Amino acid sequence: MLRRLLAASILSISVTGCSMWGGSDEVEPNPLVDFSAERQVVVKWSSQVGDGPGEVFNQMTPALLDNSVFAASGDGVVAAFDQNTGNRLWRVELDQELIGGVGAGSGKVVVSTMAGELICLDAGTGAKLWVAQLSSEVVSDAQFNSQLVVAQQVNGRIVALNADTGEQVWSYESSMPRLTLRGTSSPLVALDVTLAGLDNGKFVALDNQSGGVLWEQSISLAEGRSELERMTDVDGRPLLFENVIYIPSYQGKVVAINPFNAQTLWSKDISSYHSLAAGFGNIYISEANDHIQALDTRTAASVWSQSQLENRQITSPVVAGNALAVADKQGYLHFMSQIDGHFIARFKLGSGVTGDMKVKDNTIYALTDSGRLYALTLN
Repeated sequence: MLRRLLAASILSISVTGCSMWGGSDEVEPNPLVDFSAERQVVVKWSSQVGDGPGEVFNQMTPALLDNSVFAASGDGVVAAFDQNTGNRLWRVELDQELIGGVGAGSGKVVVSTMAGELICLDAGTGAKLWVAQLSSEVVSDAQFNSQLVVAQQVNGRIVALNADTGEQVWSYESSMPRLTLRGTSSPLVALDVTLAGLDNGKFVALDNQSGGVLWEQSISLAEGRSELERMTDVDGRPLLFENVIYIPSYQGKVVAINPFNAQTLWSKDISSYHSLAAGFGNIYISEANDHIQALDTRTAASVWSQSQLENRQITSPVVAGNALAVADKQGYLHFMSQIDGHFIARFKLGSGVTGDMKVKDNTIYALTDSGRLYALTLN
């Protein structure tokens, strides 16, 4: 997990025994377990998208819009592919270092640069529509509604831009803790409201006309003596499922909230910096220790837990049909039963996966750290 640490005002931290630094105390990933495969993984297509995310920790998440899938690489390549065939529809080289995932909506695609720019492209042609300079970087994928594109910056600011012109409509600024994870959550953007998790452990609902706060909830409270122990962060994207918002937090809780009145329905002590998935009446969580847990959406009771991927640096879970899938940093894609969490299939990708995967029509779209985009299904 410490590969995600970003010191906001602490210039250096001495850490030992963490895999990001190497050495003899390096934590080894759990070995792969043997099992009898019940399903077969089929590669519908794959294609290369630039050179991958680059040396800096970047989550280059692909995006889906209409019948296209969009992906970007750290070296400035952005490309669009037909979701079903993998045929490349267009490719542009922006000649700038990209650091965030792709946002897509309203016929547009948005990517972010190391210099803090948002670049908007036409989703059909790749033509550049506008460029907006922000006050800091955007490392998560921006989100759209019919009028706005909303981006969450690493300095704690959320900014809403006119989707057609790139002009700022409003901004919201939150307080930043001294130490936070490398990355931010992606907001949920509806027609009237934007819902966002913050690095200070809070969750806010913002009015889309003015950016004013409609309500605010504390999801994770700082506890402990050291800066590391007190670090709290809502870094995974919240999940809206059957009119309830489920919010993960690091060194905190998973919380279920009624978005209409901000009432907390339940909370459970689970640490996660990943986005959530839902299916079969459960929500699925990739925990900070790389265990996977299924919770009943109504009661928060644990339905099952899968611990055999510990220390494999897994991604957020995704649901495809009756299966649950995560990828890991060692380059494997793992499929589990949604019913009890047992393994049903495994596939070796060319390299590891860091960003979230996407799913449409039971097809999983995964962008590897070497820049290869896969479309996979289960038979």
